[in-house]
Amino acid sequence: MSTTRIPGFVLTDHVVEAPLDHADPDGETIEVFAREVVSADNEGKDLPWLLFLQGGPGAASPRPGGAGGGWLATAAEHHRVLLLDQRGTGRSTPISGRTVGGRTDAELAAYLRHFRTDGIVGDAELLRRQVAGGERWYTLGQSYGGFITLTYLSQAPEGLRGCYVTGGLPGLTATADDVYARTFPRIAGKNREFYDRHPGDVAAVRRIADHLDAHDVRLPDGDRLTSRRLRLLGQLFGMSYGYEQVHWLLEGAWHGDQLSDGFLYQVMAETGFVDQPLFPLQEYCYGRPDTGPTRWAADRAIAQRPEFAADADPLLFTGETMFSWMFDDIAALRPFRGAADLLASYDDWPALYDADRLAANEVPVAAAVYFDDMYVDSGLQLETAERVGNVRAWVTNEFEHDGIRADPARVLGRLRAMLDGNL
Repeated sequence: MSTTRIPGFVLTDHVVEAPLDHADPDGETIEVFAREVVSADNEGKDLPWLLFLQGGPGAASPRPGGAGGGWLATAAEHHRVLLLDQRGTGRSTPISGRTVGGRTDAELAAYLRHFRTDGIVGDAELLRRQVAGGERWYTLGQSYGGFITLTYLSQAPEGLRGCYVTGGLPGLTATADDVYARTFPRIAGKNREFYDRHPGDVAAVRRIADHLDAHDVRLPDGDRLTSRRLRLLGQLFGMSYGYEQVHWLLEGAWHGDQLSDGFLYQVMAETGFVDQPLFPLQEYCYGRPDTGPTRWAADRAIAQRPEFAADADPLLFTGETMFSWMFDDIAALRPFRGAADLLASYDDWPALYDADRLAANEVPVAAAVYFDDMYVDSGLQLETAERVGNVRAWVTNEFEHDGIRADPARVLGRLRAMLDGNL
């Protein structure tokens, strides 16, 4: 443990040893890191714990700091917050091409199978016992964190006092094909909104794509920038800032007749998945014992959508859609090429959600469902809310997927009032 003070917060770091496979406690182990955050004003107070479950998969928990403290400052008014680096991310035995070197494709695939929501829930229970003294706690699940929440409610509800979910109730029986069948139409709609807001970008995107198709343009890390990689920038469209971020990036794309260094660097950063291979491997989140392998569902889905063709006009960006070619074209993902194919072919996944236990759930859950959410379909979220006991859903189109960051006081304040029965 180590303690640090920054403006507004007192931070304490915790590291625990966890089994790679919680069903085999004597087998290989990993480290799991979490950072305890308490408001400086509440340092000595006995506050209820709140475990933050980050979106992703494959993203480390946020690091405190910055103007106003954001949602963390709002949460810390009432809670002692634990920011968990989910296994494989940040300081929790991270997964990258560098850290997994030396494993065969089969060994790596077998290793990665333990980095789904069930493994994360096992880690959370270790932390609850070792860091929170066994006290039942609240959880706040953003996006993929909501998927983890439903697994937590399925496997260890006795550890939970209440759950907040923002943009992340998963479809309990949805396959990867089901998810993409709903995702691609929403992405097309976001493209229409983007081009309606910035009509000049229709020609700007086509000019860049044609240039990339005709020339060998290299990113700073040596990867070739292709038009299909350029289109991955659409993964930003589901955030409140996404349209403008892409627009301003396009505005600075050229220096004369060459793509600018700044543009190439930013595209590399946004589409490089450095230290985040679990994110493009995310189709395995939908693997269940009663379905076949995912077999690159996004590849199949986009092939059935002519509006996403490479020669379509306007050229549409893709979104949170993960394609097999990414593991050939992107440097940080190439070490996972063989393992990714094995995972896409795997069909012996354990269940992540217990439908009967969820139907009988007694842990109160307050969920913000963003009606226009590009990433997590609101229809699937509402179906889940109906099937899980003790869930109250707030459906709103005021926010994009990042509502908790755009207006934390409103979003968290409303969910807290719902959970407390005051709204």
